[in-house]
Amino acid sequence: MVASFIACPALIAPAVLSRAACAMRLRDAGIPKAGKLYHPPCPLCLHMENGEVAYALTIAGSDSGGGAGIQADLKVFQALGVWGLSVVTAVTAQNTREVRGIRVLDPGIISLQMQAISDEFPISAIKTGMLADAATIRAVDAGLHPGIPLVVDPVMVSTSRHELMEKGAMSDLLELLLPRATIVTPNTHEAERLSGAGPIRNLEDAHMAGMRILDLGPEYVLIKGGHMPGNVAADLLVSKEGEWVIATPRLPRTVHGAGCCYSAAICAHLARGLTVQEAFSRSKSWMDRLIRSAISAPSGVSLLFPAFF
Repeated sequence: MVASFIACPALIAPAVLSRAACAMRLRDAGIPKAGKLYHPPCPLCLHMENGEVAYALTIAGSDSGGGAGIQADLKVFQALGVWGLSVVTAVTAQNTREVRGIRVLDPGIISLQMQAISDEFPISAIKTGMLADAATIRAVDAGLHPGIPLVVDPVMVSTSRHELMEKGAMSDLLELLLPRATIVTPNTHEAERLSGAGPIRNLEDAHMAGMRILDLGPEYVLIKGGHMPGNVAADLLVSKEGEWVIATPRLPRTVHGAGCCYSAAICAHLARGLTVQEAFSRSKSWMDRLIRSAISAPSGVSLLFPAFF
């Protein structure tokens, strides 16, 4: 297949994409075809030209390895055609194998970042990631504006199994942020903690846990099935009005940052005006292709590369 070489101002450096990958990327961002062809620039360039930029905000920790956290979120936002804004809550010293240290930022600077951003940018959607302690959660809650779609990714443990949230912060997360959430996106381990339910081994268990989490106030709960046993990764979206399941074949690899990228994709689509169900469907399909095209870190762990997908 002949590669298309695209000099894209929004990506700063030239992006090398196959024609098929470029078409899928533009389609996922909702860019229509011009006749039989997709216009080659990335979605963000097109929206900037049309004056239709959507702004998405991530409030999360920094991953020095670049595969998760703020770094991953911003790559996803850019790949899906929204302008990424960020509030850093913590700095981690980590790679794909381990977390060597965490420095949680002062709540005052977290609040100041949120104020600076909201004073200028018309934010269309927000996601939260790593919120390490109760003081951080309270600062974020105080800085959120009502009416903006909120994706809460309840990050608790890293891929390398390092605790990223203090145990005492759980009650603040449940009482302050979950009632404000448009959608909460736990994996099965996080859903077990949030719901207080037993082990989640199948969709029936996931449904029970999801309904318990719904009782805490969010509009939707998405329980990601990547850790459930079986040959498929079945994700369950539940609300008071119904439930939706999308299953894809389970891929035999350990991925760093998949949860961050998934919730960031949902946030990007909500910022573009999609419904939660549409954002779920598009993000699940996109993540499946993203994981299939993952690169391998020196450790052997897979890293996602949304900027070049």
